[in-house]
Amino acid sequence: MSPLLRDMTLADVDSVLRIEQDVHAHPWTRGNFSDALASGYVCKVYENDGAMLGYAVLMPGVGEVELLDISIAAAHQRKGLGRSLLDATMRIARDLKARRMLLEVRASNAAALGLYSEAGFSRINLRRGYYQSAYGREDAIVMERIL
Repeated sequence: MSPLLRDMTLADVDSVLRIEQDVHAHPWTRGNFSDALASGYVCKVYENDGAMLGYAVLMPGVGEVELLDISIAAAHQRKGLGRSLLDATMRIARDLKARRMLLEVRASNAAALGLYSEAGFSRINLRRGYYQSAYGREDAIVMERIL
C-alpha cells in the first residue's frame, strides 16, 4: 500500500509530537500544532497502514504558501518519503492558487538544504540568529520555489 496524505486532527497531535521531538533539537510544542489546526492552516499527516510516517504544516497567504514544518519519522528517512511529502505540499499550494512557496531552514541542515534545492527551491534571504541552537543562535536560510 502506498502512503496516504490526509488532514491532521487533534487526535493526531500526540503521534506528530513524538516524531517532532525525535527529529528536531528544538521541536514545536503541542500548542504550536494545536494553534496551527485552530488557525485553519493546512495540516497534513502522511501515513501507511495506520503508521504515522510524517506530517507537514502550511500557512496559506495571498498568492503564496509558507511551509512551516515538515518531518519524516527517523525510522522512515532516506527512503524518498520526504521528497514525496514535499511534492505533495507543492501540489496543495498550487491547488490553493499560490504562485510561490516559502520556507526557512537551519543553515546547518545539509540534508534539508539538499532536498529543497533538488526540488527547485532557491535561497532568497538569510535571517541571522533566527533559530535557537545548542551553541546560542543559528541562521535561517529563506528559500523560495515558484509554482
